[in-house]
Amino acid sequence: MAELVFFDIETTAAVGRGQRFWVVEFGSIVVCPKKLVEVESFCSLIRPPDISLVAPTRPSGITREAVAAAPMVWVGHNIKRFDCHRIKEAFADIGRPPPEPIGVIDSLEVLTPEFGRRAGDLKMATLASYFGLGQQKHRSLDDVRLNLEVLKHCAAVLLLESKLPQILPGKDHGSPSMVTRSKANNVRSGEEETSRKSLGSSRAAPYQKGRLGKVIERAKEALRGAEGSQPLNGLLRHSRLLLR
Repeated sequence: MAELVFFDIETTAAVGRGQRFWVVEFGSIVVCPKKLVEVESFCSLIRPPDISLVAPTRPSGITREAVAAAPMVWVGHNIKRFDCHRIKEAFADIGRPPPEPIGVIDSLEVLTPEFGRRAGDLKMATLASYFGLGQQKHRSLDDVRLNLEVLKHCAAVLLLESKLPQILPGKDHGSPSMVTRSKANNVRSGEEETSRKSLGSSRAAPYQKGRLGKVIERAKEALRGAEGSQPLNGLLRHSRLLLR
């Protein structure tokens, strides 16, 4: 059975137009597609060719000193537009072909038409706050685990809306346009990961905070009740989530 691999990278900031981003951290988790639970994980800091490209200090805690001792080569929200390209560049630097997955799921692309602006926008930090999952830490392994939890919560809301259309709001919340790092060259050091995962303008969330918690709990009960009776991807078919 194919497995899901959630991954995320942290990079240096581009100092000017046409300058590349260098990967400074890679983190990934292997997830069971039927249970959506983490099976194993990997995370590593990566030393760029020029250590001066790394800011002396960053809010995330990735310091120049820590990166200086990291290997130069390691042995995804918005991954199609950003992370995948950075990985290909890193492998090109050592003259090796990059790993090729059997498919790529970008949660940003999945959620843009389906989840819309329920949370205000589709920044990972916004979605995490909306569901009460804590703050985005901008560390690769922490962020991919947050990505998985956000995806679960979004799927649960979409499932309940499809089952209870007369009670819960529909999905008519618009589809925010994407803002990618290539369109935001004035990103400051330490803020680039937030900017590259950003979307559109903010709008008020349709659920009150207390009510949203009840929605999620009801979704969890529905998922637990269906365990063993049908595959999870069948249960979530109304959210149109694609598993690879």
